[in-house]
Amino acid sequence: MTQKFKTPIVPITILAALFFIFGFATWLNGTLIPYLKIACELNTFQSTFVAFAFYISYFVMAIPSSWILRFTGFKKGMMVGLLVMAVGALIFIPAANTRTYGLFLTGLFVIGTGLSLLQTASNPYITIIGPIESAAKRISIMGICNKVAGVLAPIILGAIILSDADTLTKELQGLDSAARAIRLDEIAARVINPYIIMAIILTGLALMIRLSPLPEIEMEQNENDNQKPAEDRKSVFMYPNLVLGVIAIFLYVGVEVVAGDTLPLYGQSQGIALSEARYFTSFTLAAMVIGYIIGIITIPKFISQSRALAISAGTGIIFSLCAIFTNGYTSVLFIALLGLANALMWPAIWPLAIHGIGKYTKIGSALLIMGIAGGAVFTVLWGRLSVIQAIGHQLAYWIMIPCYLFILYYSINGHRILSWRKLRAKN
Repeated sequence: MTQKFKTPIVPITILAALFFIFGFATWLNGTLIPYLKIACELNTFQSTFVAFAFYISYFVMAIPSSWILRFTGFKKGMMVGLLVMAVGALIFIPAANTRTYGLFLTGLFVIGTGLSLLQTASNPYITIIGPIESAAKRISIMGICNKVAGVLAPIILGAIILSDADTLTKELQGLDSAARAIRLDEIAARVINPYIIMAIILTGLALMIRLSPLPEIEMEQNENDNQKPAEDRKSVFMYPNLVLGVIAIFLYVGVEVVAGDTLPLYGQSQGIALSEARYFTSFTLAAMVIGYIIGIITIPKFISQSRALAISAGTGIIFSLCAIFTNGYTSVLFIALLGLANALMWPAIWPLAIHGIGKYTKIGSALLIMGIAGGAVFTVLWGRLSVIQAIGHQLAYWIMIPCYLFILYYSINGHRILSWRKLRAKN
């Protein structure tokens, strides 16, 4: 780094505010899925495209985001990301006024685009602002801010747009087509004010970043790195720990989003009223907050990042199987507890993946951000499986088992592979 921070309190505080915004905007999807299912008259599979539109933007925009950061730097890149998110929030106004599902998805894609730029800038920033050994702890602090916002988001938005969800569903069934359309238009309009407020807040935060003392930093080769210098490698793909880390992030985000965003729909499939199930995403996020606190206390003082990742993956396998083989509130509880299993995965995978890649840190970070598209793929896959009569909502959760198995492999061996040549030699 060209600049060392003796007391990085101000940068960390600003980043904490940004991670709170990440969480709030991201975990609104768990409420939007059942809401748009009603407002736009969708089935379960169609409604999961809410998550697809949001998370696929990370795959599309992560590399362009790294290009933008080359010209803007981290600080201005964060500001631009916030403004793009504000534009996405405003798209919800015409979407609601016309009750057009495609416009809602467009707004979500634009919000995800802004978040992609924001996270491509902020994640490596928080990683390299201090010693790599404590990177997981710093990311865990950011994770708490992110997940606390995630706990609040479904509660706040759910109270505004789904306060009478069960009564509303019954009412719509008894209306003729004309009256039904009018009532659905009224329901769609509920989302306008919350997203206007969000756009205003995002714009204000962009201005705050512009005027803040947040320093610009540059990545340099770590002199203590015991692997081949990054400058001698022709491509970022010559780092197996990064490539396998991208796959691990893809699978991790997939199971994380499935565990959070599908829980209200799964609760309904288990006979639980939507008025209650609409808050279930918050339970998953609350479990993640507990996991992050555990990470802050234990990493790296009592446990290494890789060991924490292995324990998390193993716990995820156990909770997934318990959810599949139980029913009702017990099954829902085990899905929510996946938040605890997933909590330490992001802060553990990220530093293991970018360790020692030197000048490729920005592009490597962009590739890891692309992995967030796992949230798009696996949520839609779960939705598609859930509408197959022979499978249903519960058995669709089998898709999480192979994901956790790969993450377990990465924690034990994958992150240690520093050269493809050495890997081929072993084989």
